[in-house]
Amino acid sequence: MHDIEPYFNWRHLYIAEEDESSPFYGIEHSEFEFSNTVYNYYIHPQWDEFGSRTLYLKVLFVDYELNYAIIEMIGEWNDAVENDIMQLKRSVIDQMVAKGIYKYILITENVLNFHSSDNDYYQEWDEDVRDEGGWVVCINMPEQTQYDFIRSHIDYYVHLMDTPQWRTYRPQDFFQAVDNKMMRLLNP
Repeated sequence: MHDIEPYFNWRHLYIAEEDESSPFYGIEHSEFEFSNTVYNYYIHPQWDEFGSRTLYLKVLFVDYELNYAIIEMIGEWNDAVENDIMQLKRSVIDQMVAKGIYKYILITENVLNFHSSDNDYYQEWDEDVRDEGGWVVCINMPEQTQYDFIRSHIDYYVHLMDTPQWRTYRPQDFFQAVDNKMMRLLNP
């Protein structure tokens, strides 16, 4: 797992650590010191902590004019024991919503497991963004993780979508492709 880096080809366009509106503004990362782990496996030091011991993320891109964020995630999403959704919502999402972000693309191809609890924070997140025409989408979630999301009815609040070629897009084009799909889904 230590070889899996957050996607870096958009860093010339956006760096969360340099964005004064980002929850990760001013964070410094080591390229050599591996300290965070998932399942006792070290992960690359470029991943950001947000209060979970099993789930990490990287804000890849934010556009404050078009009100969207692209966030990549890695690890185990564990609401049952770690209450990861509460940590994510309070530590990251609430700050982003306050800055006008209401469309979220979560790259979840490296989220290996999901353990559910209640849906309250997902419902709250949905309510925060829905009135603004917003949404939350998970991209490329592994099949077994999708199964647990669907079984827990989280897919009512967080939409699941496959976009295998997302890395070939520029962030604006990727957002536009997802936004177009969501507009067709939410406004048939």
